[in-house]
Amino acid sequence: MDAPILRGLSIRDLRGYASLDVVFEAGPQLVHGPNAAGKTSLLEAIVLLAWGRSHRTGAEGELVRWGCELARVEARVGRADAAPDPRDAIEVALVRTGSGGARKRIRVNGVARRAGSLASTLRTVMFAPEDMLLVSGSPSLRREAIDALAGQRSMGYLRDLATYGRALQQRNGLLRLIREEQAERAELRFWDAQLLEAGTAVREERHRLLAALAEPLAVAHAEIAPDEAASGRLEVVYTTNAPQQGGESVRDALARRLAETADKEVWNGTTLVGPHRDDVTFEMGARPLASFASRGQQRTAILAFKLAELDLLTALDGRPPLLLLDDVFSELDPERRAHLVRRIAALPQAFVTTTTLGDIDPALRSIGTAWAVAPSGDGTAALVRGG
Repeated sequence: MDAPILRGLSIRDLRGYASLDVVFEAGPQLVHGPNAAGKTSLLEAIVLLAWGRSHRTGAEGELVRWGCELARVEARVGRADAAPDPRDAIEVALVRTGSGGARKRIRVNGVARRAGSLASTLRTVMFAPEDMLLVSGSPSLRREAIDALAGQRSMGYLRDLATYGRALQQRNGLLRLIREEQAERAELRFWDAQLLEAGTAVREERHRLLAALAEPLAVAHAEIAPDEAASGRLEVVYTTNAPQQGGESVRDALARRLAETADKEVWNGTTLVGPHRDDVTFEMGARPLASFASRGQQRTAILAFKLAELDLLTALDGRPPLLLLDDVFSELDPERRAHLVRRIAALPQAFVTTTTLGDIDPALRSIGTAWAVAPSGDGTAALVRGG
């Protein structure tokens, strides 16, 4: 099956972009310019079209250009060897509301859709500087990475995750009322049931994802760093504060832990166990990388993880996803850069940002299309081919 590419992009009043209409070709798109010029915002617009949300902020009103009330991003997606079809369009519009929020409208070919349906039209793998903290950073970074990947594999997962989030919010509010003696513990039963059902589905899908990721991750790591791989297999291991015991199901274990922490939850006014508190750890030879690996080894593991994402999503239907690399070449040594260049060259399309084209491997520059991000006459961002 032919993989779709991003044929064109239109942006209105998003971040520093007042107006942008651009057509892209297949192959690497090399976006360069100074810091804060708009390179990351360009990739953010693509992520918004693919995920239905930003990868940088949960306050979507921040995406609307200062002084404006509405931002709109539209993509035209299609095969590189076919004429553009006006029906192959994704549109996301944001209307600013109070407190940094925004109302969102998503349309695919003019029909209203949910965010979870976007992956069937435009899949992406994002590799950004903050991903360099995946091994040693906050558990929330790893949960977000796993959830983003699982959501592109399964629309049902996104629904379960959203249901879990709503139940968690309601349950936490009720726990605070109970702590203040304004509600009874019996009122928790409804939200406990919602939390158990959605939480079980989320945790089980995360386990399935990691099982599917295991082999692509080990293979990618062995390709990038055969010397490191010889000392142990790279794995991503799920860790939870509700482990299964004595033949328990995932649901039984979660229910048991909710009962065990009931008094403590009321005291704290918050839910202490569940998928929102779980983590994944990078291990090699059954040892956590965060505790012994060098920074170079951690970067290698993260690169292997991103390449495994590419392979896992490609395996769904044979269509490679769109790879987005936000200024990560400077974080990698020449050997890792060369490996990444080979993988990029084999993809239908990829977007790579950098402050200067000199940081990009010559082999990649020779096959890529250069784009310069620079201020336009009115101070907003502009994208110009070449440079």
